[in-house]
Amino acid sequence: MTDFLFSGLNLAVATPFDEDGRIDYAVLENNLERYIEAGVDGFVLSSGTGMHVYLSRAESDELVTRASKIIDGRVKVVVQTSALLLDDVLDRTRHAKDSGADGIMVLPPFFEGPSDDDGVFDFYAAVGEGGLPIIGYNVPDAVGIGVTPDLLRRLAEIPNFAAVKDSSNDFAGMTDLIRTGVPVMNGMDCLVPYAAYAGVAGTIWGGANFAPRECVAVMDAIKREDWTQVRDLWRGLEEVMNLICQANFVESVYAAAAMTGYPVGSPRRPLRALSAERQTVLRAALGDLV
Repeated sequence: MTDFLFSGLNLAVATPFDEDGRIDYAVLENNLERYIEAGVDGFVLSSGTGMHVYLSRAESDELVTRASKIIDGRVKVVVQTSALLLDDVLDRTRHAKDSGADGIMVLPPFFEGPSDDDGVFDFYAAVGEGGLPIIGYNVPDAVGIGVTPDLLRRLAEIPNFAAVKDSSNDFAGMTDLIRTGVPVMNGMDCLVPYAAYAGVAGTIWGGANFAPRECVAVMDAIKREDWTQVRDLWRGLEEVMNLICQANFVESVYAAAAMTGYPVGSPRRPLRALSAERQTVLRAALGDLV
């Protein structure tokens, strides 16, 4: 995990909202500073955990501009520029580049988009013209099309295509992608140590919003290939990371962040705050993290 541009822990930042549902930039700055101090390797802005699809284009652009200024080159910055329209993806990518981003993360075409490998390839080839390293996204349950090993090999021929983030929750499928030799990033919080042992190039981790120091410690042990310590450290995270992957991921991350002292408000509608019953279960799973 040392030579890849986005190696280590890339924290998928939960976008904080105030009581009126607006982005709270004071909280964002405070959280980013604390995450940097904790030792994260990079951030993903306007991520799925950060409610990308529930931010307007103007909100997402402002978030990227202001967060990039706060980060000021101290760690890597990846910006999600996914959109339904290719021209919108390209515009968002230009804005990310102008803001100083180191790379972008982009979903394949979704909602009645191309359903064959040629269509996906053409899409990413066009995105590659934006000039930033691209992290593709394998989440077939959400977009209706998956990235296969054959497709990944083709995508790797595109200038600026750097890696694919695998959030398929299919560990066997992930290892198939890893064996292509193209960099693969883990996107399933419950699989962090196992994906690292299998050979992923880096990880994008939403649960790190509520346990940054603990997650950094796991990643540091992974970098040292100290698998005994990885297993020991993972025991303190395993229950809650499994829980958030099983249901209500975004709502759980927002609730857990508040419980561990990284307040981000409530997720934006149409999502709702985590139910009281689910919060009780979550608090128990957090254990000593609370």
